[in-house]
Amino acid sequence: MKYVDEFRDPLAARALLREIAGATERLGASLERPLQIMEVCGGHTHSIFRYALKDLIPPALEFVHGPGCPVCVLPMGRVDDCVAIANEPGVIFTTFGDAMRVPGSKGSLLQARADGADVRMVYSPLDALEIAAANPGRDVVFFALGFETTMPSTAMTVLEAKRRGIGNFSLFCNHITIVPTIKAILDSPGMTIDGFLGPGHVAMVSGTAPFEFIAAEYGRPLVISGFEPTDILQSLLMVLRQLEQGRAAVENQYARLVDPGGNAAGLEAITEVFELREFFEWRGLGSIDHSGVRVREAYAAFDAERRFSVPGARIADPKSCQCGEVLKGAIKPPQCKVFGTACTPQTPLGALMVSSEGACAAYYQFARREPVIPIAVAA
Repeated sequence: MKYVDEFRDPLAARALLREIAGATERLGASLERPLQIMEVCGGHTHSIFRYALKDLIPPALEFVHGPGCPVCVLPMGRVDDCVAIANEPGVIFTTFGDAMRVPGSKGSLLQARADGADVRMVYSPLDALEIAAANPGRDVVFFALGFETTMPSTAMTVLEAKRRGIGNFSLFCNHITIVPTIKAILDSPGMTIDGFLGPGHVAMVSGTAPFEFIAAEYGRPLVISGFEPTDILQSLLMVLRQLEQGRAAVENQYARLVDPGGNAAGLEAITEVFELREFFEWRGLGSIDHSGVRVREAYAAFDAERRFSVPGARIADPKSCQCGEVLKGAIKPPQCKVFGTACTPQTPLGALMVSSEGACAAYYQFARREPVIPIAVAA
């Protein structure tokens, strides 16, 4: 890759769209039973809306928005735990910016900061470690969240904290894994997903092997996809070609960045610092076995869950919020009863409206906008 414009070429997009339209017609898709392709990653959802791809594909072909936004699936109880830690005397609580506004039952981290807690936005866990080094008399907690994509940086920060002997640093671990969640979706009653666009950033770390079960056990094609418009269109066409050929495999469209074996150094750091939890709660999806990680006993000194007393309560979402149905692909965001009225980016009731990768935020921001690049199907 030399220039990002190579992956936003209208001529290439038109050619891909023509082939997509032909494959959709040959597969016999209809408005009554559209072909449903789930993009797992929230980054794909954002690109689909930013470039109006959902308006360019045939009406009988439908994008279904998956659970691949880590901020969006954070349950209210874990947010309450964050607020409780942030309110501990002497604590500096550090977090990525998009997590500050996620609502818990007792408010958000942003509200906790307004009430006097020392909550600071950082761009990486290493930023939090440097804050700890500069404030040896205070406990600095990093809100660790994200899929396999961000696990290596957190794990390497813990290893660096141990190497430097920075004992006032810990992390509140909310890292989650994508594979058990996809399996939970595939096992859902009435599941109608025909294929998947796989998460390119996760696969950069994990490689492609963890996704093989989707094709082998469930007979669904999955294509690891990049995030530019032509990446997504090419990946979509690759899924359709598999469906046409009556086969299911894991294919890698994002080969310029994803190695089938993953990132060996990143995986080694993850294995060294983390272990699987027996179960972890996802917002709107409930408890999913082995879908989260925790800090190993050998690094217990850097585990905020061991260092502080956290409530650990399970809090139900507001009854009016339908984030769970959106995450499972059962409804579209505009079908939620409070979308765009009681729930907006300024006053979010659900986490899907907070993060820029959330499906509700993407619909709210881009659904009524013109495409950024004008692409016509006709030559």
